[in-house]
Amino acid sequence: MNLNALIPARLARVPRSAFERFVPARMSHRVLIALRRASPGLLIALAGCTLAPKYARPPAPIPTEWPQGAAYKDTATATAAPEARDLAWREFFQDQKLQQVIAAALANNRDLRLATLNVERARAMYGIQRAELYPVLNAAGSGSRARLPSDLSPSGRRYTSERYDVNLGLASWEIDFFGRIRSFKERALLEFMATEQARRGAQILLVSSVANTYLALAADRENLELSQTTLTAQQNAYDLVKRRHDLGLIPELDLYRAQIPLEVARRDVAIYTQQAAQDLNALNLMIGAPVPDDLLPTGLSQITPPRRLAPGTPSDVLLRRPDVVQAEDMLRAAYADIGAARATFFPRISLTAAIGTASSELSGLFKSGSGAWSYAPQIVMPIFDARTWSALKASKVQRQMALTQYEQAIQAAFRDVADALSVQGTMDLEVAAQESLVQAQAQTYRLANSRYEKGIDSYLGVLDAQRSLFASQQALVFLRLARLANEVRLYAVLGGGWQPEPAAR
Repeated sequence: MNLNALIPARLARVPRSAFERFVPARMSHRVLIALRRASPGLLIALAGCTLAPKYARPPAPIPTEWPQGAAYKDTATATAAPEARDLAWREFFQDQKLQQVIAAALANNRDLRLATLNVERARAMYGIQRAELYPVLNAAGSGSRARLPSDLSPSGRRYTSERYDVNLGLASWEIDFFGRIRSFKERALLEFMATEQARRGAQILLVSSVANTYLALAADRENLELSQTTLTAQQNAYDLVKRRHDLGLIPELDLYRAQIPLEVARRDVAIYTQQAAQDLNALNLMIGAPVPDDLLPTGLSQITPPRRLAPGTPSDVLLRRPDVVQAEDMLRAAYADIGAARATFFPRISLTAAIGTASSELSGLFKSGSGAWSYAPQIVMPIFDARTWSALKASKVQRQMALTQYEQAIQAAFRDVADALSVQGTMDLEVAAQESLVQAQAQTYRLANSRYEKGIDSYLGVLDAQRSLFASQQALVFLRLARLANEVRLYAVLGGGWQPEPAAR
């Protein structure tokens, strides 16, 4: 086949203005003239080139520094702390029991297992797309017998014909001169890489979710213990008030006032018993198996807090987050789509060939002189197809959409980290203030109860002091939980927690 008579002539008939819309700028008019005069060997050497535009990472649409202000004053000095990306989750979570629970979740969680299987599927799809570049060889054998009647026979006599073939060949192998298949292969590779980033993001989410559920279980168990202690104290107080009422020392109103906090404490015991059971169910679901009792927390005060982190530089940290990298991979895949759309304007060349042996008798297949071969190259030149221009426009719009999604992912990541830093910068002050409040209300309750026992005040003052003390103790537990949960959240939004296990490496 004379490729010079086919491809270059087709290229010469396309106006230069049309090439400028789908051919990269670096392919000048001189290159097109040289292509028209090129030999078939030079055209074959062009196989492997693509028409996809060159990718350059767009600038990050975020500030170069984290927000500053009163809410971030404690985080501004945290420069000596390690960064999340350099800290494995076993180094960040220092509690030994929590480490074992997270390790069990990484080994057994079904959602993470499904994300891993998605990666394997994407890898296999990439292998399929990459194999399109190479010819497919098939071995085929066939045999046929046909009877021709006399009125159709050239000799006027009926006869039976036989044919047997054994061939080794390829069918419709497309020679990828203009990178159409290579663009599809590049997109499949980037989709595989994006799926791997999705798996990393799923691992980060799993690690943080297990830690938060573990901390919530510890807080609910601590509140349950606090409610049970309060219930015991209220029961003793109610029994004392009832005896004094039975002796006629106090009015009936004090008896009902003493019953109110008793019933509230009994209700809180039931509430926190329910919440602790639900937390345990959620933890078992994420781990994929029941958690051993010796690994369960008894309270927040018994959990070793995680390490403090340094936020690092926004553009350096956030561009490595798995969700941001995933969005960038999909943006690069959109560039590959443009290359595939541009390649549809050029001819597509395919080849079908076979070599083997043929004979009219089965025993003569492999005898001397029975060799047979065939080849059938084909070139398809697009003359008019309005869909190609629409497909090119759609691929460019898709690139703009992917760019917007990439920028959105970066901005959302910046907001996540900024929110976590603002909580970290103020939470220590909140906890310290709440601890002082609990101490003051504990003294108030002690003095009010003493004055009531001496007959100086009514039981209403004791009731108010006890109610305020119990609410303050609950709030202190919630604030401690919020502080630990925010440390976990900051670690997750900074991209920490996806490091593979040693066995996986």
